Amino acid sequence: MNRLIMCRLLVIFSFLLVLPMALAAQSIKPVISTNFPFYDSQLPIEQRVDDLLMRLTLEEKISLMEHQNPAIERLALPAYSWWNEALHGVARNGYAHVYPMPIALAATFDVDLIEKTYQAIAIEARQKHYNDAVMSGIRQDYTGLTFFTPNINIFRDPRWGRGMETFGEDPYLTARMGLAVVQGLQGRDTTKLVTAACLKHLAVHSGPEGVRHEFDARVSPRDLWTTYLPAFEYIIKHSNVQQVMCGYNRLNGVPCCTNRDLLVDILRNKWNYNNILVTDCWALNDCWERDTVIPRHKTHPSAALTAGDAFGSEVDLECGSGLPALKAAVDSGYIDESKIDDHLRRVLRTRLMVGVDDPNADTAYLHIEDPFVDLHGESIVMLKRSQLTPLNGKKTKRIAVVGPNAADSIMLQGNYNGTPRHAVTILEGMQHWAANQHVDPVTLYYHPLCDRVNDTVAVDRSVWDDLKKNDVIIFVGGLSPELEGEELQVELDGFHKGDRTSIELPKVQQQMIREIRKRTGKPVVLVLCCGSAIALGDIEKELDGIYVAWYGGETMGLDVANALTCHHFSFGRLPLTFYRSTEQMPPFDDYSMKGRTYRYMTERPMYPFGYGLSYRQFKLKDLRFDDVALNLTGTVVDPHPIRGKALPTTTVVQVYLRNPNDPEGPIKSLVGFTRVRVYRTSPEGTPFSIVIDPDWLRTFDEQTQQMGELTHGLRYELQVGFSSDDKDLITIPFEY
Repeated sequence: MNRLIMCRLLVIFSFLLVLPMALAAQSIKPVISTNFPFYDSQLPIEQRVDDLLMRLTLEEKISLMEHQNPAIERLALPAYSWWNEALHGVARNGYAHVYPMPIALAATFDVDLIEKTYQAIAIEARQKHYNDAVMSGIRQDYTGLTFFTPNINIFRDPRWGRGMETFGEDPYLTARMGLAVVQGLQGRDTTKLVTAACLKHLAVHSGPEGVRHEFDARVSPRDLWTTYLPAFEYIIKHSNVQQVMCGYNRLNGVPCCTNRDLLVDILRNKWNYNNILVTDCWALNDCWERDTVIPRHKTHPSAALTAGDAFGSEVDLECGSGLPALKAAVDSGYIDESKIDDHLRRVLRTRLMVGVDDPNADTAYLHIEDPFVDLHGESIVMLKRSQLTPLNGKKTKRIAVVGPNAADSIMLQGNYNGTPRHAVTILEGMQHWAANQHVDPVTLYYHPLCDRVNDTVAVDRSVWDDLKKNDVIIFVGGLSPELEGEELQVELDGFHKGDRTSIELPKVQQQMIREIRKRTGKPVVLVLCCGSAIALGDIEKELDGIYVAWYGGETMGLDVANALTCHHFSFGRLPLTFYRSTEQMPPFDDYSMKGRTYRYMTERPMYPFGYGLSYRQFKLKDLRFDDVALNLTGTVVDPHPIRGKALPTTTVVQVYLRNPNDPEGPIKSLVGFTRVRVYRTSPEGTPFSIVIDPDWLRTFDEQTQQMGELTHGLRYELQVGFSSDDKDLITIPFEY
């Protein structure tokens, strides 16, 4: 046998040896034993939990109380990570749909649309879990079905970099949106879960980012109960949310994850919450580590004592790496094994209900077509309208699209994001629109003109000559998730470690807008890409139109183009106050609500909470309020209906409460809203109905230092309209 034949035979033999292993690697599935009752999904969930719990050793129990659960092979229990993110789409796990950031979703004021969106996210998560985790045997972070979503902290100050993750500054809007997220992710079946949601961060967590591992949020009982806690309480009361996460910060001197007043007295006892309490990731380390690089709380002398306080304060699951400390706490008598059983019971209940160990649980979702939900641009807020908008080829034949965010496909993804298969920049969205203007052709011109913060792009004379040829200039500016976000290493003028030190539009962009007006004399429309409020100051007068597009997700470019060209009629409303300047706000690290948000602000902002324009004008008529059923009814009309076919326009009716029984309380508070679809061909308008939840009529009790019980016979005022500004509201007195 010659050498060539020998080599070929060796290659074939090696291939035959490797082939079975390669095929097996592509079809790895956990081997599930049917002999254990805890795998039987037909049994009651508590019976399954009992069965699994009694089979575990103490060491195995403790191993399941950290977010990265190891496999327990003798029970055929696969490894599992509890840490996954679905802030606005399945995150950090390859390709997935990327929706607008939550602050943008809040701007829709559309609860049904938000629930539908998170239903789609949950379905995509199950499809990815099966394909990416179960079939490939990957059981690491970001592959599971338990999500650390939603973030329902109150966006009390627009300088906070993570505010984009929240639903704005109002407790009621946050509560309604957060509940929609939970119901969308988990489904409404009480016996099983599509995925598991998590309310974070309990409590009073909204910056500063740079010192969050040592920061002590000093909060009055009134502000705690009337601003920072209501959304948590409401969602826990109205859902079976599976997880609550405690925050990094201290609350009135005590770290949130060892805070018995917060976790035991309020969460467990007062609110009767009996599901998982999980720590923020490595939050317990802040209590005991003496780190010389990161400032920390340093409230405990050891990791074991920290674990004793945390799990003794009803923590069930640690996101981190503290299992040795937890074992030491048990061995030292800080925690009894029976307490371990109580904690693990909650963890196992959720794990079995969501079916992370059953590969067959996901197969039903594989046949569902792409569940993507089109938000139709409802999140975009029009603050100022130009006479040239909506754009069209008749009056605007040449359009310049300029600015640092016009062609950026990363900006639109926000943070805690997945990777979209197709992302459309604002420039691409406008190009798509222009390419389809066959009757009245449109020519587009593009140039970045300037950087977001640093003036790094040179503009020569030819550029100015080109700009002068256009009928209108769309300046796409604002910020980026590279500037504002979670604990970023950013030190620039106006930015510090993810937060902002100034809320004004960066100086270079202001200067560029002024230069455009001066050199061209053309109308300028500003598209703001941002995660929070931006103060425009005097530059607002230089602008012919202003649209807030936030960080708008994978279809952001198409949505902005549609908004500018009137291909949709459903604009959003501001979920937070747009202040006039940084000086109009209290200090960033002051957690008192005095002077903050529309609820306590006495000065006039640039744009109020709830504000937003449309291409149509609306009025309210036939307002009636049933003070027994707490039901407000009325009709929204377009005072200028048109003949023929026309797309419906939507607007948001908002209801605010003035409570004269609580002089120390907020000036007004949102207690109801609905998005109304108005057909422009109908002079009769569209009727609506809003029922007020009586819980939102409660008043803070100065004696108990908590929310008081609902009292009958008190007089209130409802204010109904299209923003929180008094001039946009109609007042209705009532007695309950």
